[in-house]
Amino acid sequence: MNNSETKTDVILIGAGIMSATLGTILKELVPEWEITVFEKLAKAGEESSNEWNNAGTGHAALCELNYTVEKQDGSVDISKAININEQFQVSMQFWSYLVNSGLIQNPEDFIRQLPHMSLVHGEQNVAFLKKRFEALSNNPLFQGMEFSDDHEKLIDWIPLIMEGRKLNEPIAATKIDSGTDVNFGALTRMLFTHLESKNVAINFEHSVEDIKRTDDGSWELKVWNMETGNIERHCAKFVFIGAGGGSLHMLQKTGIPEGRHIGGFPVSGLFMVCNNPEVVEQHHGKVYGKAKVGAPPMSVPHLDTRFIDNKKSLLFGPFAGFSPKFLKTGSMMDLVTSVKPDNLVTMLAAGAKNMPLTKYLIEQVMLSKEQRMEELREFIPTAKTEDWDLVVAGQRVQVIKDTEAGGKGTLQFGTEVITAGDGSIAALLGASPGASTAVHVMLEVIKKCFPQHIDEWETKIKEMIPSYGLSLMENPELLHKLHTSTAETLGLREKELVFS
Repeated sequence: MNNSETKTDVILIGAGIMSATLGTILKELVPEWEITVFEKLAKAGEESSNEWNNAGTGHAALCELNYTVEKQDGSVDISKAININEQFQVSMQFWSYLVNSGLIQNPEDFIRQLPHMSLVHGEQNVAFLKKRFEALSNNPLFQGMEFSDDHEKLIDWIPLIMEGRKLNEPIAATKIDSGTDVNFGALTRMLFTHLESKNVAINFEHSVEDIKRTDDGSWELKVWNMETGNIERHCAKFVFIGAGGGSLHMLQKTGIPEGRHIGGFPVSGLFMVCNNPEVVEQHHGKVYGKAKVGAPPMSVPHLDTRFIDNKKSLLFGPFAGFSPKFLKTGSMMDLVTSVKPDNLVTMLAAGAKNMPLTKYLIEQVMLSKEQRMEELREFIPTAKTEDWDLVVAGQRVQVIKDTEAGGKGTLQFGTEVITAGDGSIAALLGASPGASTAVHVMLEVIKKCFPQHIDEWETKIKEMIPSYGLSLMENPELLHKLHTSTAETLGLREKELVFS
């Protein structure tokens, strides 16, 4: 055991996209601060941020139907879509800044332009999609979106999906060409390579075993060096817990009151991957459908063109599944050990409320390959079993907490940041849209945790994110200017959009 204590300004737990983003922003704002990173695995971006463990959709609410809800009066609420789109624009601006400043190179290695489409079947769903299109296309953030229920047009857009369909089948899609495919694994690795060049200490195969408050208000971490077997002690004034599914257990170890009454429910995912290049070439875009009744929003079926290691592939899914692990590399005891006296009632309430979800997840786990192929054939009627393989995607831990709207044990389907009252520690929990909105989420962490510095940092933040503090929807000229400049910097070939 090593009893010496290492002091640093900032500790980041987990080498995923969130820690990478926060570390990069802080290094730009205060280059002199010392930052130390601890990651249990041997490389950066190997869990939730890994390209095979997430959908790689630049979530801008261009195609995800669960971000636009039909209200009781029949109108479509697009407020969540606006919010998520604005947040993704912030990420795009920051990535452009990094490329323009020479801090990262070759944006085509992590981002490509790819049409985003929504696809629905049945008269009722077609009517909903048309209403959604009308609500979105009048908004500057979604200009350039097209709608069609014409079979000939759809054959042009999505030939693989339309092949073998009946001509009288009610079917419709929206399409917007400015969507993106983002390789968050590649981006995470690029950011950590950059941070290493800025003298950030990145410690792989280091597992944080305990976190406790010291008398002077800073945090002491007990870290197991998995290579040497030694236990090390590290101290910092500010700690960020960005450990994906592992964040909840670490938050609980801090003992902060803000972390009480919060639980987690793990959901795993599986994708079908096409290994026939002839089929892969027939599809270009990310096409999102509607989630089945009783299914969690993260299991919205979608057929995606992906670019991984510069190779084009086709993925369909996700099929939800259940494992008590909180990480792919986690323990079968993760769920059980996350139940504490303070969140027991919350967890039991969530269990009682979500019996249909549990039943759905168990049914999903039991599906045979042929049953999964049947679901795929709703998208690609001509799909052949031999062309597709099954890949296990990442684990997500959905947040469970007591809310005014949902009452005790409400399952949250988003990204949540839990911050200590004094801003000395913050933990990121939850799932999608996660990685796509990392820059916005990390700026929120900075605002909450370093309020005393925000005024002095504002000029630099605005240099990195020109729209900082503004709504792009309310500033269409700025939106157009930034849309054009980020697309150019990031190498996204974009049809000229006309902004009114």
